[in-house]
Amino acid sequence: MKTNKAFTKRIKISRNGKLTARKPGQNHFNAKESRSGHMNRRRTQKLVFSKQVSQRYIGTASPSRN
Repeated sequence: MKTNKAFTKRIKISRNGKLTARKPGQNHFNAKESRSGHMNRRRTQKLVFSKQVSQRYIGTASPSRN
């Protein structure tokens, strides 16, 4: 099955196979948002997927440790 390229460009896979991504809604409409809400979105979030979902969207299961 093909990987979802648009999705894979938005995530980063660490050495241990953990997935991180930016929180959504950062790019616009920030003027009326509170400072705390704006700062909370600056952090990345951890993504947790099952093996089936990661194979579908990323193309591989989490990398094996050697």
